[in-house]
Amino acid sequence: MAGDHGGEATHGYSRRLESILADLTMSWPRRLWSATTVEMQLLFPLAAPAVVVYMLNNLLSLGTQVFSGHLGNLELAASSLGNNGIQIFAYGLMLGMGSAVETLCGQAYGAHKYEMLGIYLQRSTVLLMATGIPLAVVYAFSRPLLLLLGQSPEIATAASIFVYGLIPQIFAYAANFPIQKFLQAQSIVTPSACISAGALAVHLVLSWVVVYKVGLGLLGASLVLSLNWWIIVAAQFLYIVTSRRCRFTWTGFSWQAFAGLPEFFKLSTASAVMLCLETWYYQIMVLIAGLLKDPQLALDSLTVCMSIAGWAFMISVGFNAAASVRVGNELGAGHPKSAEFSVVVVTVLSLIISLIVATIMLCLRHYISYAFTEGETVARAVSELSPLLAATLILNGIQPVLSGVAVGCGWQAFVAYVNVGCYYFVGIPLGILLGFKFDLGAKGIWGGMLGGTLMQTFILIWVTFRTDWNKEVEQAMRRLDKWEDNKQPLLSNLD
Repeated sequence: MAGDHGGEATHGYSRRLESILADLTMSWPRRLWSATTVEMQLLFPLAAPAVVVYMLNNLLSLGTQVFSGHLGNLELAASSLGNNGIQIFAYGLMLGMGSAVETLCGQAYGAHKYEMLGIYLQRSTVLLMATGIPLAVVYAFSRPLLLLLGQSPEIATAASIFVYGLIPQIFAYAANFPIQKFLQAQSIVTPSACISAGALAVHLVLSWVVVYKVGLGLLGASLVLSLNWWIIVAAQFLYIVTSRRCRFTWTGFSWQAFAGLPEFFKLSTASAVMLCLETWYYQIMVLIAGLLKDPQLALDSLTVCMSIAGWAFMISVGFNAAASVRVGNELGAGHPKSAEFSVVVVTVLSLIISLIVATIMLCLRHYISYAFTEGETVARAVSELSPLLAATLILNGIQPVLSGVAVGCGWQAFVAYVNVGCYYFVGIPLGILLGFKFDLGAKGIWGGMLGGTLMQTFILIWVTFRTDWNKEVEQAMRRLDKWEDNKQPLLSNLD
């Protein structure tokens, strides 16, 4: 079946990598070179398209903010608050819950249990769609919520108009993330990259027409964004049901999607908490910035920097997905040395790319804001924040990749505790102290919260590189044995 399925080459490379790493007769430099060559053959076809997918998808939101920003500084602040203050709430929750599919599908695929991938996809979609209903209610009451959080009435009103148009996007997320993880677990990423590229082109044209020619402003910009996310979902699902590469993993709709939902919800919740605590962290920074003495300038400058950081972050998210799939596949296949080696290679590669991007951003620090708005005051504020932006980019080269490793292993609950401690008991209080007590403004808020990220990164490095990979393989095998005995989802030991 594996040969027909199209995964034989991947499984073959995986077996070869494990044999190279276990061959102690080979000299250390030669073993390192041979293993790196094989790992890159496995990693690059997965990571490169994944990076493209996440960057292009992020450009949908970034493009919307650019179109909104050229309507005026108020519209830029409103779209920033809507995107980074409200929309990221749903994005983090949906992406987090979708990562349960990443853990289960990655290990099932590595163990050749192909038929369960489609069940996991459907089960996750059912849960995420149900989760979307209360989120839609939150979106509907975004204006009073923003006012309750201390935002100015003018910005809160404009932001709420933008958010209303994002309600359909919630349910597009609910369908997209399980589909995305389902395909990634099989190393099928290039079709998603092509679909995202096409959707971005459509998005830019439609946004220009709706915002400027039809004159629908902020509401039109967000409605176009929602529409394009649904285009991505429809195209990816069409690929799944028509492609021969998915014929063993997608066997049609099944009532099994509604079985075992409580257990699946438990893992999805742990995954959601892990990633939500992370994505909401910078969302909170934007909300806190709205309480500063000059909230519009603070929000505008942070919008530019956080938009760039978010776009560059998609590179690391692509490597996050690649790390999760590679580790999950190797653990499911019973290859501890390959799993450990994959972690090292993907982390180093992501860090090198992030260093390059951070250097470029520092060189362009005086000019990058003009892509978003024409104000010189904002340009100066962005230039002052650029060192913090560069530091964030470098840390983002390591931390998301290690989070991907955690997803591949099923450590979501542990990482959630780490995130709570580092982000919410260290980063946010420190940011508030520096921003308000020491009157450092946006720089103080960002600097303090960067300290929390630094602490979390060091903890993840320490835990990951002290991991007993043989033990991780044993746990993966127990999950697979449980499935084989009971024909149940691979949920053992994941919570």
